[in-house]
Amino acid sequence: MKHAVLLGLTLLASACATDNVVSTDVPAFAETVGMGATGDAADDPAIWVHPSDVSRSLILGTNKDVGLYVYGLDGSEKQRLPVGLSNNVDLRGNIAVVSNDGVNALSWFRIEPSTATVSHAGDTRLTRIEPYGVCIGAPGGALQTAVTFKDGTIDIWTVGDTGSGLVTISGPRTIKLSSQLEGCVFDDEANRLFVGEENVALWAIDLATGAQAQVDKVNSGTGLVADVEGISLYLKPDGAGYLIVSAQGANRYVIYDRKPPHAAFGVIKIAPSADGKVDGASTTDGLDASSAALPGFPAGILVVQDDANPISEVDQNFKIVDWREVEKALGLK
Repeated sequence: MKHAVLLGLTLLASACATDNVVSTDVPAFAETVGMGATGDAADDPAIWVHPSDVSRSLILGTNKDVGLYVYGLDGSEKQRLPVGLSNNVDLRGNIAVVSNDGVNALSWFRIEPSTATVSHAGDTRLTRIEPYGVCIGAPGGALQTAVTFKDGTIDIWTVGDTGSGLVTISGPRTIKLSSQLEGCVFDDEANRLFVGEENVALWAIDLATGAQAQVDKVNSGTGLVADVEGISLYLKPDGAGYLIVSAQGANRYVIYDRKPPHAAFGVIKIAPSADGKVDGASTTDGLDASSAALPGFPAGILVVQDDANPISEVDQNFKIVDWREVEKALGLK
C-alpha cells in the first residue's frame, strides 16, 4: 500500500540503518508497458496460464484509478477494462476477481481461452465498506474468495459460478486480526490461507479450525519489514513449494517454505536486467508467481509491481522475473 509507505519508512528508518539482512539480487527479465500515469497507479498482478497454448498466457494487473489491465507475456498491453477503483486481483481457472472500492464490491471477470480475452462479468456488492485485498481459491474443492480490510477483518465468501453469466457469493465467514491487512493467498491443497498484517506479521490461518499461526513478524531478522504487502505461492507437487512475500519498506522479497513451519529460505531484490534495458523493482505492492512452464521460462515466473519505472510514481508497471534466477540466487531446488 504505497499511500502508507512514507509513515512505515519513517518508523523503520533507524531499524533499516542497522539491518544486517543479506539479500541477493536477481535480474528482471522483462516488463509490462507503463500505465501512462503519474501517481500511485499499478498495484497487483495475477498470472493466467492458457490451458492448451501457454504462449497465449496473460498477466492481469490492476490500475487503482482505472480498473483491470491485461498484458501478454511479452509485456504488451492487450486490454483495459475500466471498472473503477481496483486494488487487488486474483484468479482461479478462467475466472478472476478484483477488489473494487469504487463501487464497494467484488468485480468479476471471465477469461475466454479461445480468444485469450478478458470480459467483465459483473459485480457483487459487499456488506462491509472499502474492500482492500482479495484472493480466490478452492480449499476443499469449494470455490471461495477472501476479502481483507483495513480494520483487520477477513471476510471469506463462498462463490457460486456456473461457468457463464453472473457470479454469486454467499456468507461470509469472518475472521478477525488486529490491524490493517491487504495481501492474501489460498493454499488449496493445505486448506490454508496466508494473510499479511501490514505493520505486524505474516499469518497462516487453518481454514478447518480458524486457528491463526504467526509465520513471521516484522523486524524478526529474516528480512520481513513493514509494509507486508504482496503474497503468492510457487506451487510444487505434494504440497512443496514456496511462499513469496513483498517486504515493501526495504524493496525486497522474503521466500519461505510453503510447508509448516514455513522456514525462511532467504531474501531477494530485483535488479535491472543484464543488458540494462529493464530497470529493477522497488516498493512493491502486489506480486504473483507461477510454476507453470512458459515460453522461455521452463520453471515459471515471478511478476511484481514496480513503483518506480524508473522514477517513483511515474508510469508504474510490472516486472517479470525468470524463476530460475530466484532458484539460483537462493540455492532452491
